[in-house]
Amino acid sequence: MKMLPTPDRRTVFLSDAHLGARYCHAAELARFLRTLRCARLYLVGDIVDLWWLAQRRASWHQAHNDVVEALHALRAAGTEVIYIPGNHDRGMRRLCGTVLPGARVRRRAIHVTADGRRLLVTHGDDYDAVTHFGGLQERFGDWLYDRILTGNRWLNLLRRRLGLRYWSLSEFLKRRSAAAERYIERFVQAGLDDARRRGLDGIVCGHIHRPALCERDGLVYANDGDWVESLTALVEEQDGTLRLLAFGGEVLAELPPRVRAQPLPRAA
Repeated sequence: MKMLPTPDRRTVFLSDAHLGARYCHAAELARFLRTLRCARLYLVGDIVDLWWLAQRRASWHQAHNDVVEALHALRAAGTEVIYIPGNHDRGMRRLCGTVLPGARVRRRAIHVTADGRRLLVTHGDDYDAVTHFGGLQERFGDWLYDRILTGNRWLNLLRRRLGLRYWSLSEFLKRRSAAAERYIERFVQAGLDDARRRGLDGIVCGHIHRPALCERDGLVYANDGDWVESLTALVEEQDGTLRLLAFGGEVLAELPPRVRAQPLPRAA
């Protein structure tokens, strides 16, 4: 993986921080946000985990406050912040169409890249009806996922003490599960089908905690990942290049621009 400096970026997309949940890597997210310089920041859902807060299982520490402070600092520096609520912060959807002191809240947006590509920006939970089967199997999957995240947390505490870099146990296991891979494939296809129906050039989403950046059948599929398992974000450079970044700055995937760069318009 190559490393890049931290230039002024045109756009940054991040989602699934799950602030308030015990599995959130808030300290890493705060460090990442402090390095950002960008014209526009999309918060693509599940930033604050209202589900955990409602169940009184919240885990809110100084690192979570540091994330909020870093977001305020970006806004004060002139970054346009657009908040697109997800399913874990669904209550924010009542504010869609409004302008808060720090952000504009939208149900979804159309982002026009510097090279003219029009991308649907949405959290991704709208596709659950297509990708989920429900029933006992799904409830068992939720229970198992919680156990895996617990193991992931303890493993990386040990790795940190040994001076080793972050490594996602949950991602390792999911990539070896045929059922998980089928679920991911259904989700990707549902998102691309939605973008195609809208006459757009692709989609940027989150929700499934599986970062990705690729082109399929002429459409862009970009999933900015999460801050529970993968610790990634999607960035757009000034020329329209899209890059998927790990929180340490490593480039995980890249799509080059198509045509000459254009000015940044207001989000649709």
